[in-house]
Amino acid sequence: MGILRTGTTSAAVRIQVPRTGRPALESRIKAKSLSGKASLAGKPSLREATGLSPELPLDQILVGDCIAAIDRLPAASVDLVFADPPYNLQLGGDLRRPDDSLVDAVDDDWDKFSSFAEYDAFTRAWLAACRRVLKPDGALWVIGSYHNIFRVGSILQDLGFWMLNDIVWRKANPMPNFRGRRFTNAHETLIWAARGEASKYTFHYEALKGGNDDLQMRSDWYLPLCTGEERLKDGSGAKVHPTQKPEALLARVMLSASNPGDVILDPFFGTGTTGAVAKALGRHFIGCERDETYAHAARK
Repeated sequence: MGILRTGTTSAAVRIQVPRTGRPALESRIKAKSLSGKASLAGKPSLREATGLSPELPLDQILVGDCIAAIDRLPAASVDLVFADPPYNLQLGGDLRRPDDSLVDAVDDDWDKFSSFAEYDAFTRAWLAACRRVLKPDGALWVIGSYHNIFRVGSILQDLGFWMLNDIVWRKANPMPNFRGRRFTNAHETLIWAARGEASKYTFHYEALKGGNDDLQMRSDWYLPLCTGEERLKDGSGAKVHPTQKPEALLARVMLSASNPGDVILDPFFGTGTTGAVAKALGRHFIGCERDETYAHAARK
């Protein structure tokens, strides 16, 4: 079991232990990373202790264009970026099951671009904005599919980011390929990149290994899609957001590549998974979201 949101980015998030008594991997990693650390009781606030800029809108959602929002942030003010950008799926029409029922696919305007050139220009703009606000030793994670991740990776390198790893998220419960014309899309790819070649990026190698039965953490992560209590739904039972990511995925990213008190920027905040996990793990978040409906769901 992973981390379960209780419904909001401001509410507590709990790390559950399965009935077998063996904590989930993310719980074990967290326990390992916190072992031996002194209590923060009676200490200065995280903002005071870490010298966080008073200009930063910590633990807030900035509604509007992500590039404009990021441009208002101070340079070198963010420790980590997690980005789940539009995938540019290029769906040419309705997707239907063999029984002719409609598949709940991503057909929102935010995922539509007139050409690859337009998508590349958008990608370059938001990545450049993120690089400006990253601290010299900061890093970025971006997730995508075969539709976009290769283009994103090329632009990352063009802008001066330094590739560290690509991570394969193997889905325990992927959606079938209903048309039967291709392999089932059972994974997505994350790129982990430092701001630059000389960046002294954060990586909690020992904590990850200690939480993984003393084995090195591999670059293929087997995790289920977001389902059940964790999946946000509206009053009719429909998904609030079509591409909500599982909190266990975000937890593993943050536990591996950030520290308590760090500021994590999410340019495509959606319904707030990054914020929920950041708060659970003692990190700060800054979320950018252009869709007020999604932002409202994240605040509820």
